[in-house]
Amino acid sequence: MNNPFFSIDERIETLVTEAEARCAGIFRRIDETADYNAQKVLSAFIRHRVSEPMFAGTTGYGYGDIGRETLDAVLADIFGCEDALIRHNFVSGTHAITTALFGVLRPGDCIVSLTGRPYDTLEEVVGLRGEGHGSLTEFGIQYKQLELAPDGHIQFEAIPAAVQGAKVAYIQRSRGYTLRPSVTIEEIRRVCQLVKSVDENIIVMVDNCYGEFVEMQEPTQAGADLIIGSLIKNPGGGIARTGGYIAGRAGLVELCAHRLTAPGVGKEVGCTLGESRNMFIGLFLAPTVVAAAVKTAVLTSAVFQGLGYPVTPRYDEYRTDIIQAITLGDEPSLVAFCQGVQKGAPVDAYVVPEPWDMPGYESKVIMAAGAFTMGASIELSADAPIREPFAAWMQGALTYPSGKVGLKLALQSMLEQGALEL
Repeated sequence: MNNPFFSIDERIETLVTEAEARCAGIFRRIDETADYNAQKVLSAFIRHRVSEPMFAGTTGYGYGDIGRETLDAVLADIFGCEDALIRHNFVSGTHAITTALFGVLRPGDCIVSLTGRPYDTLEEVVGLRGEGHGSLTEFGIQYKQLELAPDGHIQFEAIPAAVQGAKVAYIQRSRGYTLRPSVTIEEIRRVCQLVKSVDENIIVMVDNCYGEFVEMQEPTQAGADLIIGSLIKNPGGGIARTGGYIAGRAGLVELCAHRLTAPGVGKEVGCTLGESRNMFIGLFLAPTVVAAAVKTAVLTSAVFQGLGYPVTPRYDEYRTDIIQAITLGDEPSLVAFCQGVQKGAPVDAYVVPEPWDMPGYESKVIMAAGAFTMGASIELSADAPIREPFAAWMQGALTYPSGKVGLKLALQSMLEQGALEL
């Protein structure tokens, strides 16, 4: 049947329909995870007696903001940990991670990344590139990293030696701009056991961005001491307009709160300015929205895998985040793909993405992101650095039907620009 709303080649419609059929069993498992996580979230809301007065915004210092305090408790409950700091004041996931790092590390301490080189925007935070911005190394904090194994997995056997003398053992759960596998909850559990066998006092910190609600547990339920994420990714459910969180052991969360505000002030201040309602609603919707994003990623993988493109993860592989990487092989194909994704956006669909020098990134980046919230990667988006192997990293979709249309339009764009043969 011809698509009544979009001009899409019938061969693309057939490709997607056939791939969707192959994904049926995987979709059922995704729905089971979403059902479990949605119940977990609902029970936490009920247990903490979430009510209308908690949605009212405060101003000034925000003393006694019951919405702020309850949201912290709800998030900690959902993540199975002692405390949480969920705030609209965090401007990005990188900001939340930076707050956590400076919150728990002191001059002379050592941080060891167990997942190789960190994501691009964190490189300047650590001090791997750029100077004069107040990086960890400028504050006398030592940085080391354990390289990944040739297959992209953590070198578990090397962890005990790598973390000797470390204050923080750091894990980046998602793949970032690499083609390595993302780190599963079971792998995080194994890392925590190995680190703690060396020294119980080493803080296991996990960058949890893109991973929330993809599995039935979070890293704090697998032994991690601190996890950090962004509200314009998974846990904001496409509703939160900004913000991030830090969750884990109460004493460590408190240290991070003193870094976010001021020493001696911590979590006791911080007006919510009417953002609490959006953060509560977004968190409530998050399991369902994440399921839509994961389904979109699985379908995309199935289609491009069927066309012969290298994809990671493969459509039938176990998933721990919402990211799908497709190696497109050359710049024109990469640009055409991203431009097609943009055409399926509910916002700014008419805009044509082009590579540009994006702040915080080493290479030019092309980004398709027609979102209700600027930069929200729980909404359908695709981005990539313009460098070998010219892979696109796609993530998000507030609904599965809209995500599927975005995929079709990406294929259509490639077909029209001569980057795809059918």
